Amino acid sequence: MAHNSQDFILKLTDIFVRQNVVTAEEGIVMQRAFADADSDSYVEFLVDEGLIDRTRMLTALGMYYQVPSFDVDGYFFKYHLLHQFPKDFLLRNAIIPLERDENMLIVVAAVPDDEELLPGIGNHVSYDIRFLVGIRRDICDAVKEFYERAITEVQADQDIREEHALEMEEQGMELSEDEFVRYEEDIDE
Repeated sequence: MAHNSQDFILKLTDIFVRQNVVTAEEGIVMQRAFADADSDSYVEFLVDEGLIDRTRMLTALGMYYQVPSFDVDGYFFKYHLLHQFPKDFLLRNAIIPLERDENMLIVVAAVPDDEELLPGIGNHVSYDIRFLVGIRRDICDAVKEFYERAITEVQADQDIREEHALEMEEQGMELSEDEFVRYEEDIDE
């Protein structure tokens, strides 16, 4: 089930205190300072200001949601997995597919207990889903970066095809339709 921000902030701060990441007094100050904040602002502020490092934040999020955590920052995601979902769906839900194993899809989510995630994902794929937790902004940044890179790569592939076709034309060579299709498949791999 989805959480309310205040409950999330209280419980996450309690995890920091129990793990000796912050003192009990610091935890109280943090809770008061973010009394009216949303959970995403709390997580991002603590990480951005260096109050809680990324590794400890991910560990705490994993403890809160009771699922393993995953740092998406710098991870190279698989093209075919991301393109099973519309970009806006991934961003709106702050999720990103990590890997597929047989009939299971592992998905990193900012809020893995969101009750609407499974039905939403089920509208796009029919895998069994296993969730990991990640930091919302990192997930959304990875989705945006992936889709921007994918658009650039498609343009580069098209440029390569056009250059090759011009070279072949200059040499008086033409590809049959079957040869052209095979050539495009080779480039795409």
